[in-house]
Amino acid sequence: MIVLVAHGTRDPEGARVIERLVARVRARGVAVRVAFADVRQPDVTAVLDGLRSLPERAVVVPAFLAAGYHVRSDIPAQVARSSRPRTAVSRPFGPAPVLLGAVRDRLREAGYREGDAVVLAAAGSSDERALAEVNSIADSLAGRLGTPVRVGYAATATPTVADAVATARRAARGGGRVAVASWLLAPGLFQRRLADAGADVVAAPLGDHPAVADLVLGRYAEALPASPPLLPASPPLLPASPPLLPASPPLLPASSALLPASSALLPASSALLPASSALLPASSALLGTSQLANDRPKRDDGSHTAAQDHTTRRSA
Repeated sequence: MIVLVAHGTRDPEGARVIERLVARVRARGVAVRVAFADVRQPDVTAVLDGLRSLPERAVVVPAFLAAGYHVRSDIPAQVARSSRPRTAVSRPFGPAPVLLGAVRDRLREAGYREGDAVVLAAAGSSDERALAEVNSIADSLAGRLGTPVRVGYAATATPTVADAVATARRAARGGGRVAVASWLLAPGLFQRRLADAGADVVAAPLGDHPAVADLVLGRYAEALPASPPLLPASPPLLPASPPLLPASPPLLPASSALLPASSALLPASSALLPASSALLPASSALLGTSQLANDRPKRDDGSHTAAQDHTTRRSA
């Protein structure tokens, strides 16, 4: 739930601009209620008290372009007087760089041309910090437009918008034009003072520009508490498993260790060679004996021959 807090104005058009801005934000799917810091009702306390029964957190978003008295004092005091718990207060709109595009768009819509002198017109404040924020925005706008930007105030601070316009006109060469960029949110008394400051071009307030609606949602999101994680980080389900078996020793050294044992067989087997080769002379000796037998005269053949001869002689 957003409680959008505007300054408050009696100008009907100013009230309609705030209504259009709220409609843009609601179209993004977020509930919005409007409260006023001054001039109009209901104030912040009344709106928050009316939300007492709602369980959701409320975020108060100050729709102010600088953190002046209303932002630093009035709005926190009105929140404190309410009976509703669970209420956060966001930062105000300014000085948000996202709004520089909206300021430039409003200038162009009003007829600004490149080369025009520019005055940034703000509401004004007695708080030096708020004035410093406006000066910061003017410097950033000068960078966007590529031309110097002076600052003027509709109330409280100096120089006034009229004085800033006069200074810019004197500095313009060849009778150049002066354009006023409005650093205001809605039409009302201050915007009318801008129109009466003597400028050639006066831009409309930021109003319901889409960038303003974006900023409302951005400030709302910033103020919401960070969501805690749904579950704590899960510890590991199991400790790191130790290795099931010790590291196996390399197989090669163990198998290669067999080589000396097997190679040790070689001398034993080779030792058989002399023993077997020792048989060779014995067998060779036999060969020699058989050879001698072959070399002897064959008695059988001779005896056989003599008998045959004897038989032959007898028969003869």
